[in-house]
Amino acid sequence: MSNPQQLIRPDILALKAYHVQPAANMVKLDAMENPFGLPPTLCDELGETLGKLPVNRYPDASYATLKASLRRAFSLPDDMQLLLGNGSDEIIQILAMAVAKPGTAILSVEPSFVMYRMIATFCNMRYVGVPLKADFTLDLDATLAAIKREQPALVFLAYPNNPTGNHFEPAEIERIIHATPGLVVIDEAYQAFARDSFLPRLAEFDNVLVMRTVSKLGLAGLRLGYLVGAAQWLDELEKLRLPYNINVLTQHAAETVLGHIDVLNAQTQVLREERTKLFSALTTLPGIETFPSDANFILVRVPDANAVNAKLRAQGILIKNLDAAHPSLKNCLRLTVGAPEENQMLFEALKSALI
Repeated sequence: MSNPQQLIRPDILALKAYHVQPAANMVKLDAMENPFGLPPTLCDELGETLGKLPVNRYPDASYATLKASLRRAFSLPDDMQLLLGNGSDEIIQILAMAVAKPGTAILSVEPSFVMYRMIATFCNMRYVGVPLKADFTLDLDATLAAIKREQPALVFLAYPNNPTGNHFEPAEIERIIHATPGLVVIDEAYQAFARDSFLPRLAEFDNVLVMRTVSKLGLAGLRLGYLVGAAQWLDELEKLRLPYNINVLTQHAAETVLGHIDVLNAQTQVLREERTKLFSALTTLPGIETFPSDANFILVRVPDANAVNAKLRAQGILIKNLDAAHPSLKNCLRLTVGAPEENQMLFEALKSALI
């Protein structure tokens, strides 16, 4: 009789599944979510209309109205096409599948978004991770050398980077783009909190695509990501997108909320201000190293990440312990910027945990 050990690839058997922490009854500051709900009037509008949707029918496979909503809300270039995904994860997988010829490589920096490495494994591709410097800035010489050596078909650059939160210098990104023989995907998941974007510059490069998501804006539950780029690329990638990958509830909810983008923008501005306040407060705590962030989270290093994490959990606060994620993240914790009262609770709990 067959069993998983006989049939499943050894590299898949060796993987650990992506872990999501239980969050019931916790102050949830582990997953870079917007802590604010939608206004009651907008909730009422959604509730009234979602119940009338024809859930017995497949979604509109063209997503024309949803794409139009995304274009209006985020001022996407008219000369660029869109590909929609069930979150950014599906788009990363589509990209990897498209270039997964025997022996080809995916390259990124490390530490960065774990799904780049995982999906490379799923697609039976080589993954090349180039370590960042000790301060988490790009090691440009090492990155360019790896590109020359490995000739990657696909390069992912999170901009700002996750989990470090920092902003890479655009001039360094440009050098990577020009040195790369394959596609460069600029992952702008945290663009709402960042200082700039490569989206307006897409036409300057013939091998660059920009990937975004609405998750960090406050719509994480909808699982909607999108890729922006030239038709010559997206026409080919569309062949790998599964039919009806965006369900009818997500389509309608996103269209409705994006019609009120000012609500999400106002929440984002509050979180930007809270990030500044929280960062300043954290720098006053003894024994903690705080790293600058252009995202909606802050990376810190503490004397003992496991002990501090346990103390925070005991006080009902859930953050991300990155101590075992990568050697350069030893004793690091990632703190999502929450609502003002949540940030105050986090600060007081950290202050107590560090004693």
